[in-house]
Amino acid sequence: MALRKPFEIPLHEVQRRMAQENPWWVAGAGIDPERREWPKRAYFGGFFRLVRQLEVSRGVVLIGPRRVGKTVMLAQAVQALLDEGVSGIDILQLSLDTPLYSGRTLESLVRTFIDLHRHDPARRLWVFFDEIQYVRDWEIHLKSLVDSYRQIRFVASGSAAAALRMKSRESGAGRFTDFMLPPLTFAEYLQFSGREEALIIEIAGAGALPEYRARSIDELNREFVNYLNFGGFPEAVMNPGVRANPARFLREDIVEKVLLKDLPSLYGIRDTQELNRFFNVLAYNTGDEVSPANLIQNTGIERKALMEYLEYLEASFLIKRMHRLDDNARRMKRASAFKVYLTNPSIRAALFGYIDANDPAIGSLAETAVFSQWLHSTRTIQSLHYARWKLGRSDLEVDLVSLDPRTQKPRFAVEIKWSDKSFKDWRLLRGIRALAAEHKLARPPVVTTLTASGMGEEDGIQIEFVPTSLHCYTIARNVLRMEAD
Repeated sequence: MALRKPFEIPLHEVQRRMAQENPWWVAGAGIDPERREWPKRAYFGGFFRLVRQLEVSRGVVLIGPRRVGKTVMLAQAVQALLDEGVSGIDILQLSLDTPLYSGRTLESLVRTFIDLHRHDPARRLWVFFDEIQYVRDWEIHLKSLVDSYRQIRFVASGSAAAALRMKSRESGAGRFTDFMLPPLTFAEYLQFSGREEALIIEIAGAGALPEYRARSIDELNREFVNYLNFGGFPEAVMNPGVRANPARFLREDIVEKVLLKDLPSLYGIRDTQELNRFFNVLAYNTGDEVSPANLIQNTGIERKALMEYLEYLEASFLIKRMHRLDDNARRMKRASAFKVYLTNPSIRAALFGYIDANDPAIGSLAETAVFSQWLHSTRTIQSLHYARWKLGRSDLEVDLVSLDPRTQKPRFAVEIKWSDKSFKDWRLLRGIRALAAEHKLARPPVVTTLTASGMGEEDGIQIEFVPTSLHCYTIARNVLRMEAD
């Protein structure tokens, strides 16, 4: 009998833990009933198609920010395989942050699984690694497994989005397929909370995509405020305990791990407390225009470190920068200013407390929410800018302008308001009216409101007014429809 190394966890303990994590090894069993009851993310279909794509030997790496449902999606993929008739003993799922697996290589864990069930070398197997960033040099080991065990479909997930994406592309070229899972959209939030059917009416539109109406705009607005406060996180929507204390939930699982532990060393960041304070400033002021100069002045952070922090926070999928257009709707060559948005509006509320519909921050958070829906469309988010320019003594601005990727000319524009004032007083809309007069847009510009809706026209300029909450839902639902197709 082989002697065990001193301080090494016995193999039978590892096997026992594996059996606990894989209850489907017992005939007729499946995933945890609570996870089975959770609604599927709108991205599940696309992800599972990748999992089932067996023609090419590639690993699938599910990446995204913390607490957006990656672990649940892995479990749901396991259940979908079981429902298709895959034998339970052919599926292994491991949470690699489990201390019992510490010090063991990925290959040794796979070999333990194969030996335990005496699998034939040619048998099709499925291996799911959750929280793979806890394994040192995971990308090298996973690539080796993909090359060596071609009959096994390897799927990995991790919350360290920046490092995972970087390592996957550097070391896994041709071996991994990345799949990004963003925070919940407003449409998904309504689905998860069971309110979509009660609040939304779908009608046939003039174009290829349907249009939507609110059964009660006041009720939809109340749910929209809930979405701003906690709705970006599936667990907060589904679990009242998490929703009751989002600050603790976020601080422990997102801010502390992402900003203080997971990735700073990858970017050479040593002062993690300074990084944390800087993120708090950006989160509190989400949607504001900033510049390196005023950030340096207001935070006291040196320019080199500040630019590294911005890059890190964006790579970690916590913020997204949006660049500025000039008066001719051209991107400024020397960008001295840009807007910074949280990728998930719920982060601000969790850090600084819940807001209500009359809070001074509601306008910025509503703008952040509209912008964040577009994060689910890679093509559109790359086209989005904001416009700011001087006309005489006035500063004019348009919140969102999409440039056509071929012509680099504006194709649509949106001004985001949490008020009905501009519906009656068009003097508040000088920026978007000037832009529409100067450029031929593919569709009338949109101005969002609190409750007002309809089409208006003045001086030959048509403007569509739509409540912010309904506009947010419409973007999300149509983007998700296109993703599903």
